[in-house]
Amino acid sequence: MTRPPDTPDSAQPFVRRDGALWVEGVSLDAVAARYGTPCYVYSRAALEARFRAFDAALAGRDHLVCYAMKANSTLAILDVLARLGAGFDIVSGGELARVLAAGGDAKRVVFSGVGKREEEMRQALAAGILCFNVESASELERLDRVAGEMRLRAPVSFRVNPDVDPKTHPYISTGLKENKFGIAYEDALALYRDAARRPNIAVVGIDCHIGSQITEVAPYLEAVDKVLSLVDRLAAEGMLLHHLDFGGGFGIRYRDENPPEIAAFLAGILARVGERPVKLMFEPGRWLVGNAGLLLTRVEYLKHGVERNFAIVDAAMNDLMRPALYDAWHEIVPVAVRAGGTRHYEIVGPVCESGDFLGRERELALAEGDLVAVMSAGAYGMSMSSNYNTRPRAAEVLVDGAAAHLVRERERVESLFALERRLPG
Repeated sequence: MTRPPDTPDSAQPFVRRDGALWVEGVSLDAVAARYGTPCYVYSRAALEARFRAFDAALAGRDHLVCYAMKANSTLAILDVLARLGAGFDIVSGGELARVLAAGGDAKRVVFSGVGKREEEMRQALAAGILCFNVESASELERLDRVAGEMRLRAPVSFRVNPDVDPKTHPYISTGLKENKFGIAYEDALALYRDAARRPNIAVVGIDCHIGSQITEVAPYLEAVDKVLSLVDRLAAEGMLLHHLDFGGGFGIRYRDENPPEIAAFLAGILARVGERPVKLMFEPGRWLVGNAGLLLTRVEYLKHGVERNFAIVDAAMNDLMRPALYDAWHEIVPVAVRAGGTRHYEIVGPVCESGDFLGRERELALAEGDLVAVMSAGAYGMSMSSNYNTRPRAAEVLVDGAAAHLVRERERVESLFALERRLPG
C-alpha cells in the first residue's frame, strides 16, 4: 500500500508493521478481534491534519471552513471537527440535529439543499443558523413567509448555478444547467433584488458548488470568475455581501487521480477574490474525511471458477455503495501480507445483487478468514449505507493514538424492525 500523495505526511495513519496493517498505534487485527467486521475505522490524526492543512491555506483571510457533513455525519467525526473550529454545511433538519448533538455551533451552520421543508426552516431559524443557501424562487417565498410568522429575519445566500462543467462523474456534477441544484446564473440578479426588498429576509452572501471529486483547477476558477462578476454587479447596486461561499468538491486520490495541493488550489481562488472585504467560506467534505478512514472486512469464502475468481467478504454494497453506484475504485489491501501466489479476484459481498461488489479484478494472495481493508472509505461510506437484505449497519471505530474508541455500535437485527408493526388479528 502506498501513501496517497495528496495526504500530508503528518496525516499518514495507515502503516505496516512487521507486515501487518495498523491505524496509528492500533493494529487492524486487534480492531477486528474486539469489534468484529465489517467495521469502519477512522484516524483522528489524519482528520485533524487535513482540517488544519485546509484552514492554514486560508490564513490571513477572514474565513470559515464548513464541513459538508453529508460525506460522513458520524457524531465522533463532527465532534473532532467542531473542536477544531469548523462550521458545518447541512442539507436537512436531521443533519442540524446531529451538529448540535455533537457540540457544534448553530451560528457556524449553512443550510443547503433544494427541498427544505417548512418544519426544517423553523428548526434552523429557531437554532439561529448562519445562513440559508436558497436554491429557488419558491424556496425564497416560503422562507420569507416562515420567518415572518416567527418574527425573525432569515439570513440568505443564493446558490448560483454558473453552468460550468466540473469534469467529474455525471452523478456528482451539480453546476450545469441540467442539474437540479441552484439558481440559474441569468436569474440571480433579479432574485437578489427581490430578496433585498423583503422585510423578513437579510441578504448576506452568495454560494456556488459545481460538483464533487473535482481534480482540475480550471473549472473551479471559471466558476469563481462568474460568481465574482455577479458579486461586483450586486455591489454596484448597493448590495454588499458579508460572505462568499465557494462550496467544496475538492478531489482526493483514490487510484491514479492527481489532485492539486490544496494550498495551491485555494491560492488561485484567493488571488481572484483580491482585496474584496468579505468573509470567504468553503464546504469541503470528502477532502477532509475520505482518506482518513477505511472499511475493514473479512473473507468468508473463496470461489474459484473458469471465468472469474470471487473473494466473498462480509461487507457489501449496503455498507459501501460507491463501487456499485458510480463504479468507483477503492484500493483493497490485505491486512496481513500472505506469502504465496496471487490470483485475480472479484471482491464481492453477500447481498443478493449482481452489482454487489467492492472491487473488480484485484490481484491478491488470499485465504478464507483473511482480513482486507478497503481504503479511502471515510467519505460517502457509512453516510450512504443501508439495511438492504436486513443487514445491520457496520460498527465504527475512531483511533486516537494507541486508543481505539467504539463510536457507533454495530446495529442489532431486532432494532431494524423495532419500529414496525404486524397487522392486528
